[in-house]
Amino acid sequence: MSNEIEDVPDISAEWYREVTAFAQHTPAWVRDAAEVATDAVPALLFAFLVFGWWRARRGDDRRMALALLAPLAVVGAYLASEGVKSVLRLRRPCWDLADVVTVAPCPPYGDWSLPSNHATFGAAAAVALVALWRGMALVAPVLALLEAFSRVFVGVHYPHDVAAGLLFGAVTAALVLKALRNPATALVAAMRRHPALAAVLTTARPPVPPLRR
Repeated sequence: MSNEIEDVPDISAEWYREVTAFAQHTPAWVRDAAEVATDAVPALLFAFLVFGWWRARRGDDRRMALALLAPLAVVGAYLASEGVKSVLRLRRPCWDLADVVTVAPCPPYGDWSLPSNHATFGAAAAVALVALWRGMALVAPVLALLEAFSRVFVGVHYPHDVAAGLLFGAVTAALVLKALRNPATALVAAMRRHPALAAVLTTARPPVPPLRR
């Protein structure tokens, strides 16, 4: 069945209808949890980034450089996705599919659909976390995928919106980390020698200058 909505692949509209219909048949507590989680997962990923910086204080200069670049890469990906959305100006599914009941309130007109900012944030954070902390290689990508699925589950995005967000966030974050890793490492090495910054960048105590006689 054709959805007859401009710029929306038929299969994406079909999957959207199936997922939102499935959501309505889940228990109320599942729907409530999904509505909370769709905004809580990015906060959790950000908390992991902060903890990654805390752990990096015990690591080498490269590790700390990645810890400082990680939030920059995530925020950069998010802002870039917002810019793409403003250029493309593609409509949300809940604006056009009046027969679909959504878990979350539909965003206001002007908050465009593609790419999904939440999915972009999730993927960028996952890439940054894995680069910084190999122990997150399973957890972070799963959280990013759950975040992307939740945006369709609560009814505010088409599947292709979140797929584009995942790809955009992952690629953007990887490019930022690769491009800035070496200069950031050199900068961290210099900054770690500064007594005023030592507590932020390392657990080692800076050398105490000898007393002058």
